[in-house]
Amino acid sequence: MKIRFSQITKNISLLIILTLSISFTGFSQTKVYTIEEAIQAALNNNSEIRVARMDIQKSRAAVHEAFGYALPSVDLSANFTHFLSKPKTPFPDFEALLTNATYSILFDENVIPRNDNKYKNVNTILQSFVQTNSYETNVQVTQTLFNSAVFRGIGASQIYLDLSKEELKRKASSLILDVHKTFYGVLLTKQLLEITTASYDNAVENLRNVKALYAQGLVSDYDALQAEVRVENIRPTVLQIQNQLKDAKNGFKIIIGVDQKEDIDVQGELDYSKENLPEEQESIETAISSNYSISSLKLKMQVDDAFIDLDRAEYWPTLYAFGNYSYAGSADNWKFQNYSSTVVGLTFSMNLFNGDRTRKKVQQSEISLMQTQQQISQLKDVVTSQVKSKLNELKLVQSNLEAQEKNVTLAEKAYNLAVVRYKEGTGNQLEVENADVALKQARINRLQSIYDYKVARSSLDELLAKLNNKYQSLIITE
Repeated sequence: MKIRFSQITKNISLLIILTLSISFTGFSQTKVYTIEEAIQAALNNNSEIRVARMDIQKSRAAVHEAFGYALPSVDLSANFTHFLSKPKTPFPDFEALLTNATYSILFDENVIPRNDNKYKNVNTILQSFVQTNSYETNVQVTQTLFNSAVFRGIGASQIYLDLSKEELKRKASSLILDVHKTFYGVLLTKQLLEITTASYDNAVENLRNVKALYAQGLVSDYDALQAEVRVENIRPTVLQIQNQLKDAKNGFKIIIGVDQKEDIDVQGELDYSKENLPEEQESIETAISSNYSISSLKLKMQVDDAFIDLDRAEYWPTLYAFGNYSYAGSADNWKFQNYSSTVVGLTFSMNLFNGDRTRKKVQQSEISLMQTQQQISQLKDVVTSQVKSKLNELKLVQSNLEAQEKNVTLAEKAYNLAVVRYKEGTGNQLEVENADVALKQARINRLQSIYDYKVARSSLDELLAKLNNKYQSLIITE
């Protein structure tokens, strides 16, 4: 029985250890991102995109608010008053007035002999004309019949909603470009590390061959030392690029909005296939008509124009219709005398003079519109220049890449030939080292050109407003 219990305990312990091992292994897994997954993560996690989406929700609420000003307004009010001490007002003495009137009639009708001494002096005394308790309820309906500011505000709020959506697209496009840059930056650093590591492996292999030849007395001490120095010179470069890769990944984490503690990697290749670039004039026309920054400024210009109309609306009169129903009552005790009243009418108002404030507000809004127009004109020139620059950069990289492909092939042949010559004793260590340096530089140049082409192509797509096409459903959610 003891043996069986011990065996069960042992099995449970093994199960717990296995479970913990699996759990910790799961926690330490590396999240690998493709370029599509990275863009989706960035659009979901980036704080600027979240704020821009909130601006759209805010603008949509403003549209509903603007419509609300054109709808009827219904207000209910009620009040109850109880006087602890009634207010009093100086008023002629009713008793004296009544007495004098009575004597005047009696004297005039000769009922009693006239005696002016019977008349009393009429003075004012404090009297109260309110009851202790009173209440009143009111229901008022107001409908706008004409208010230029209300009607103009509805249109302005809709334009502002469109502007918020365009701003979200602009920020998303800029974010997607940043994702491309950082994603390809990580790929570039990874492949630079692979190239440098390959060069280091070549140096180690060469050192192994030199030592073998040195042991047989076929090479000099100088060659052996030179081969060892070459290995030690490359080692720090490998460590340096490893650190650069960590920094590149950390920057990539910031862009896609993941925790810095998360272990991530990227999946993809820095490859190149020749493509036909768009025509310059066609690209410029597309950029000017579709670029998100220009589109945002065009919508802002419409908003500025709407504000001019809103300011001018202060010149126009306003007309409202209203209806009021009131139910009230009062009493010195709790037996109220109740009554009701109903009123309908129109309210008309129009400003005749306000110190010329309206005209000055209109002038300010008109200046804001002109400023936006100048910004659009300047931005069109900037975008045109950027499109030309990116196209020229892409053409230059394309021409360089063809030559660099051949250069890498030649450098590989030269390195292999140098190694063979050295092993056969017809070459020297310096040839091997120079061939390795040339091969490494050729590969780096080719890789850097591919990276430059990828980034320039993404930048051109961003100028032409093409980066968002695949991700519209993720960018704007109703």
